Amino acid sequence: MELLASLGDGFAIAISWQNLLYALLGCLLGTIMGALPGLGPSNGVAILIPLAFTLGLDATGALILLTSVYYGAMYGGRISSILLNIPGDEPAMMTCLDGYPMARKGQAGEALALSGIASFVGAFLSTCGLVLLAPQLVKVALLFGPAEYFALFALAFATLGGISAKNQAKSLFAAALGIMLAMIGVDTQTGVPRFTFGEVHLYDGIDFLVAIVGLFALSEVFIFLEHRGTEKDATTGLRMEIGRITPTWPMIRSCIPTMGRTSILGFISGVLPGAGASLGSFVSYSMEKKLVDRDGTFGTGDPRGVAAPETGNNAAAGGALVPMLALGVPGSGTTAVLLAVLLALNITPGPLLFQQNPDVVWGLIAALFIGNFMLLALNIPMVGLFTRVLMVPPRILMPIVAMISFVGIYGISGSSFDLMVMLIFGVAGWALRKLEVPLVPIILGTLLGNEMEVNFRRAVTIADGDYSVLISSPLTIVLWAIAIIGFIIPIFVSSTLRRKMKKDERDLTD
Repeated sequence: MELLASLGDGFAIAISWQNLLYALLGCLLGTIMGALPGLGPSNGVAILIPLAFTLGLDATGALILLTSVYYGAMYGGRISSILLNIPGDEPAMMTCLDGYPMARKGQAGEALALSGIASFVGAFLSTCGLVLLAPQLVKVALLFGPAEYFALFALAFATLGGISAKNQAKSLFAAALGIMLAMIGVDTQTGVPRFTFGEVHLYDGIDFLVAIVGLFALSEVFIFLEHRGTEKDATTGLRMEIGRITPTWPMIRSCIPTMGRTSILGFISGVLPGAGASLGSFVSYSMEKKLVDRDGTFGTGDPRGVAAPETGNNAAAGGALVPMLALGVPGSGTTAVLLAVLLALNITPGPLLFQQNPDVVWGLIAALFIGNFMLLALNIPMVGLFTRVLMVPPRILMPIVAMISFVGIYGISGSSFDLMVMLIFGVAGWALRKLEVPLVPIILGTLLGNEMEVNFRRAVTIADGDYSVLISSPLTIVLWAIAIIGFIIPIFVSSTLRRKMKKDERDLTD
């Protein structure tokens, strides 16, 4: 009953015309961001962070806007997958396998509508899981001391590269780089400036919002400038007819069991650190193919092959919010960006969030339920409008991204120094992406590095300099064990898994 009462209070907060408008705006912008190949939810949220702060939104409004962008981008990723056979982001890759063949058979509208329904089911059920699981995880997290939190942060660094990481050594390098950036500024314990090189603006450290916008948004602009004139627009040749936009009832009915099973798989993938939507999408598709593909129809335009990955990756999106809200540890790249927003709003996610800021967390959860219904309502009748977004040339889109980045960051800080820092991060992000170094561990290091250091010092100080305190309790031992296993397994598994994903895609699209 207490849970229902809290959720009811959340709906009372979310159902105001301002918050409903923010949710609608976020859903619309997120779907557009997700539809554009290459952007994806992480970049979409990062690009729109300056907009949220420039509008002067309160904590609840800013989070509702940006999480709606997150959910909307997960929905939107399917559009280019189905129409162009180009995934909007990595989790949407599996949708290409049956979505594009459906479109080639004249069922593009039905495939888009079915994927919208599947996305709704996965996101809605995962939000229900968030309501049920996050408060229970908070009770466990209240048992954490400094040593346990240090081990938890180490687990986050070890596993966030996840199964999808191409090179764990590069993920480790990125995490170390992020921790190094977090050390810039005045040491909170000794008051001594570190790595500031006499620059007064660095005494407060690197503003992580500046780092995020530079690494994600500006680097995308530099990549466009690099390839300008050398690559054809992805939308060249988009002449496919959408056709009927409402799937038949037999088609929906055949997909209902698939949606139920893959919602559970996707949610579990989201909750597990480092697994994320990519693994949720792949596992969901693979499991359904083994369970129900008795006639070999997967890969030829089977509606269940569209419903499975779309349900799985959207369920993972909701699942990834569980560790972020309950433990303060992001479960995916996009939730790492959302964690930065929480910290910028002076809200500390973790066990005390549900006690100290119940209006924010329950208002956010209620808005997710509302946003899911908005996305369902937007994504079926407005399919034709969203497909036209694919025709927007990058030469128009990228200047808008750059403008939002510069104007937004200057509006937040009012400092030209921050603009220079953002530009440096943009160039660094472009170089790191060229070298295939993941950006998310850098952001995670910048966000959690200080807290990790503080908890390390606190634990050792309490133990009077005894470093064994870091592995002295059963909980710390379990966390360290998971961290080590989570870091080692992808070294052996990720390359095999990625090869299998590519092989399945080639076999089914040939």
